Amino acid sequence: MRIRPAAPDELPVLQDVERAAGAPFRALGMTEIADDEPPALDTLEHHRRAGYCWVAADARDRPAAYLIAEPVDAALHVEQVSVHPRAARRGVGRSLIAHAARRAGEEGLTALTLTTFADVPWNAPYYARLGFRTLTEAELTPGLRRIRAEESEHGLDRWPRLCMRGSIRTLSRPGRTPAGPPAPRSEG
Repeated sequence: MRIRPAAPDELPVLQDVERAAGAPFRALGMTEIADDEPPALDTLEHHRRAGYCWVAADARDRPAAYLIAEPVDAALHVEQVSVHPRAARRGVGRSLIAHAARRAGEEGLTALTLTTFADVPWNAPYYARLGFRTLTEAELTPGLRRIRAEESEHGLDRWPRLCMRGSIRTLSRPGRTPAGPPAPRSEG
């Protein structure tokens, strides 16, 4: 798969990827997450215009996965990574994370951050295998505290969540992932 910026006309496709990627949450009893609406088109367009919306395109140049991010407190905060089930378990999510890390490094940012579900196998455990570490409450930056508050208002705290941080150096190498369960189908 080739990582590239998302095109404006692909944003509805990214919403479709998100819906498909959310389906596995249903098997975990997280139907609200499985049924949650994907990011709105204007949100995706905001990230695209800012240069922080990338897709993993298949052999026919169709998006099979995407990542959106934004700079938060000297780090690039990964807001969403979603991989369509047809592209799952092939390192696509890992490649998107590595691309984001390289981009963050080019911009002088110090790390990647994200918030995620603690107990979902393709969330926190997966990110830990990539090289992210869980942040303590004392380590949360003002921006991460704001993001967590917004997530709480959205009802995401019904399931345990946490903030994670990974170094640009570690995450920018896509082949570095230690052995472990397969890549995620949906993160975020």
